[in-house]
Amino acid sequence: MSSSPFTLSSTSDADTSWFGEPEGQLSVDVIETPQEIVVRSAIAGVRSSDLDITLSHDTLTIRGKRHAHHEEQGTIHVQECYWGSFSRSIILPCLVESDSVDAVLQNGILTITIKKKSTSSHVSVIDLEDL
Repeated sequence: MSSSPFTLSSTSDADTSWFGEPEGQLSVDVIETPQEIVVRSAIAGVRSSDLDITLSHDTLTIRGKRHAHHEEQGTIHVQECYWGSFSRSIILPCLVESDSVDAVLQNGILTITIKKKSTSSHVSVIDLEDL
């Protein structure tokens, strides 16, 4: 097992991405409002075509790849930016509408908005004495 200074968790050979290499961890903010769940992540340098967002039951998964741009020839003395594949699976704090997911990538910030399922429903009461 190896540990990278660019990930939040250690990786093993079994922890590989859809690109076949170890994945970095993605940092996220999860905000619950009365109507929706909002997930935000800073993913500067990632193209929308390199993102895969899936929602399965109560788990949101974000996968992607940040491509390295090493145009300069020379010795790298400091490399703090993570380049390569990343993923994050988030168990959402409540039930959500799976057909109501909106994702926007703007200025390096990914914002995913998911409507919450309505927890209340109207129940009709039948008076059996009136039947």
